[in-house]
Amino acid sequence: MRVPRLAVALVVALPLVTATTSAGPAPERMPIALTSVLPAVAEAVPAPGDDFRITSDTTIVGDDDIADQLAAILRPATGFALPISTRPTEDSIRLRREPGHGAEGYRLTVHRDGVELLATERAGLFNGVQTLRQLLPTAIEADSPRRAEWIVPGGTINDRPRYAYRGTMLDLARHFHTPDEIRTHIDRIARFKINHLHLHLSDDQGWRIQIDAWPRLTEVGGAPGTGVGGAGGGFLTKADYRELVRYAADRNVTIIPEIDMPGHVNAAQTAYPELTCDGVAPRPRTDMRVGYSTLCVREEITYRFVEDVIRELAEMTPGPYLHIGGDETFATPHGGYLAFQRRVLPLVEKYGKIPYGWHEIGQSPAATRSVLQFWGRERNHPSVATAVAAGARLIMSPANRTYLDMEYDLLTPGGLDWAGAIEVSTAYGWDPATLLPGIPAASILGVEAPLWSETLRTEDDIEFLAFPRLVAIAEIGWSPRATHDWASFRSRLGAYGPRWVRDGLRFHRSPEIPWS
Repeated sequence: MRVPRLAVALVVALPLVTATTSAGPAPERMPIALTSVLPAVAEAVPAPGDDFRITSDTTIVGDDDIADQLAAILRPATGFALPISTRPTEDSIRLRREPGHGAEGYRLTVHRDGVELLATERAGLFNGVQTLRQLLPTAIEADSPRRAEWIVPGGTINDRPRYAYRGTMLDLARHFHTPDEIRTHIDRIARFKINHLHLHLSDDQGWRIQIDAWPRLTEVGGAPGTGVGGAGGGFLTKADYRELVRYAADRNVTIIPEIDMPGHVNAAQTAYPELTCDGVAPRPRTDMRVGYSTLCVREEITYRFVEDVIRELAEMTPGPYLHIGGDETFATPHGGYLAFQRRVLPLVEKYGKIPYGWHEIGQSPAATRSVLQFWGRERNHPSVATAVAAGARLIMSPANRTYLDMEYDLLTPGGLDWAGAIEVSTAYGWDPATLLPGIPAASILGVEAPLWSETLRTEDDIEFLAFPRLVAIAEIGWSPRATHDWASFRSRLGAYGPRWVRDGLRFHRSPEIPWS
């Protein structure tokens, strides 16, 4: 998980190409097409000459809150009223539900008389709006009227995700990030159809979520100076957390809380010494070492503590998953670790959630109904294969491909290097289905890109390390494998850059990408 730093009808299906580190010649700037979207759409049937123009007469037709979201996106830059109606008319953008598109899929049809977005579920409509946004000129991202022709290219897109789970993780324990910063991050990840945000809420340095039954967790673990290097401090109240859950859900993002245990618990033990085996409070830690702390797995108070935390987190988390960590437990005897998981994994189910943890929990026979998050770098991992064969499922987060806190290169300001440098091509150049031998494709739920915060301090730090690599992970999670093509991806990513510039986002201008 983390290691201290060591020094016609044209159906578009792009060919399979492995990413390389060579940028090659920059392609010519191309007009926006149905295939310009990030992540790549499953199928596109262009209809040249049948483009739709948004004008002052255009209306939005729909009775869903997604129609309101679309209007809020389009009104500032166009300056048009774009009234919302429930009656179809010509010159309208129509949002409608119908069966047959799956939970998150959609069909977007564009012709000169209007635009129709069809989906089965609200999530599909939301995803279709993100695609429509990218089919308009960059100026659509402006917050005040701009002079532009608001033209959407004609044709039809049929789109659906490869994996149901497409996630990223933000570490609040090593350095606390405020609710406003988290909301900004949610806005930015949702544009690329990322639909899960995993919040790492506790570690050796700090405890970042209010637990009523154990109030000193945040009184001590959320105090000023509890970040790495003594920087930062803070925590989420229950009201903060519930508002973040609501805000994320409006943007088709599910929040997943993580409380790491039985290791990575120094902050909890500083607040409550009875959670140690000798009853002595350890000193607060703000360094980056790992693996030295453990709950006392033989004591009943440990399980009272764990159950209280799980119960309160489950009560305020409507999503299906609750992450219990489980990695780097070097101070926990192996037998004690297995005994701990045997008691704790069923507690997660007792409170109505699916147990979720780092892949080490797969050592436990109790993990058969759990989700394992694979963060290793090695390809041969027998304990993971055994757990999957027994019924566990996988989220793929190989550290040397997906860890957003790794440096881009040796000159990167901030970031770590223990899993190696990860440029955009490295983040893009792998396939979850073939990474681990012997793992059935049906057992892989999706992908997640973690962002640990040892070196993060500001919102700019989050943005710089996340983007553009997170977009590569989003495409791996959303787009069909047949569309996985480095030349196409780098061209589309380069063309997207001006939107980030307009948004004021501090992204890494990778030399691999032909930025527009």
